[in-house]
Amino acid sequence: MSQASGIRARRCGSGGTAPGVRKARWPPPAGSGTRGPLCCSWAADFCSTPKAVPFRRARRFSTSISNIIKTVSVASGRKRWDIMASVWVGHRGTIKDYPGFSPSVDAEAIHKAIKGIGTDEEGLISVLTERSNVQRQLIVKEYQAAYEKELKDDLKGDLSGHFQHLMVALVTPPAVFDAKQLKKSMKGTGTDEDALIELLTTRTSRQMKEVSQAYYTMYKKSLGDAISSETSGDFRKALLTLADGRRDESLKVDEHLAKKDAQILYNAGENKWGTDEDKFTEILCLRSFPQLKLTFDEYGNISQKDIEESIKGELSGHFEDLLLAIVQCVRNTPAFLAGRLRHALKGAGTDEFTLNRIMVSRSEIDLLDIRYEFKKHYGYSLYSAIKSDTSGDYEHALSKICGGED
Repeated sequence: MSQASGIRARRCGSGGTAPGVRKARWPPPAGSGTRGPLCCSWAADFCSTPKAVPFRRARRFSTSISNIIKTVSVASGRKRWDIMASVWVGHRGTIKDYPGFSPSVDAEAIHKAIKGIGTDEEGLISVLTERSNVQRQLIVKEYQAAYEKELKDDLKGDLSGHFQHLMVALVTPPAVFDAKQLKKSMKGTGTDEDALIELLTTRTSRQMKEVSQAYYTMYKKSLGDAISSETSGDFRKALLTLADGRRDESLKVDEHLAKKDAQILYNAGENKWGTDEDKFTEILCLRSFPQLKLTFDEYGNISQKDIEESIKGELSGHFEDLLLAIVQCVRNTPAFLAGRLRHALKGAGTDEFTLNRIMVSRSEIDLLDIRYEFKKHYGYSLYSAIKSDTSGDYEHALSKICGGED
């Protein structure tokens, strides 16, 4: 068994707790859009005490993946599993569905790679970095059925270090992975505000609804309550608004609304003594990205300042950081995430917590665009940065997910 190392300790954020807990409605009201059945099923699989979920609630919100897999259509002479994964899949990822995929063959290959003395790390990497997450979940189910063991548990028992964390992340459903990342960012004596900001500003409303449901299923506590207990003030209000998943996702823009919102932002900040933070939260956390892009253009016309400049002058602390992250994501989400990766890879230590999260979560969405922005802004490729800052099996697996040199 090899020891995958080559990375220094990750950096942690700091923060405090605040009084007051926001009570979330659960089960969510009808029509809230939070009843994604697959997410809850997967979350139960990854929860350490699934039997603790009340039976009636679990029955209402859980649907076995085996039932969903029965929805099979035939297109262009090949089978397609319709497993509601589109919310987590984009068009610019480095990992695609593997052609000729067979979950039983892959489950057997993985079992051979980790059974007995020694581990075939290359075999694990070859399978898990070349299958889409939907396919990996089918492997997980097949593995459990064939060997009566949880694949994630066998990986944890046979691997170690950062390589283990990455391999387990790859076999974790996206919403469950994000829920675990959120939990980890709020666990212990300090809160990792940068991780909270990244997660909540780069996920869509539909993704956040699935993440919130997964969080409740695993931890028996709403995401809103968790955020409320670990953050405070305007920062907490904005995070809770984002966590609710209520941002408009329409691609249509309203020029009149953009001018109105721009004026409201100007009046709430530059044009008054003091700042009305609630107006910034309401507009930046609820309007669609295309709408905000037009609003920021109108704001520049009114104030003769860029919205980022105004935020830096009017606000402070983590609330300022959050709103600046929203502005950056509105303008170019891949560039924002490229910056996060560079920060994780440079300096005295590599932040594998951030590195794993972005590489895994964006591998089927926009990692190709993140690679492009990384090279454009920093003059060297993400691929070369990974090879320079990591080593061993961990480096090999990350490089495969990255997908190549630019």
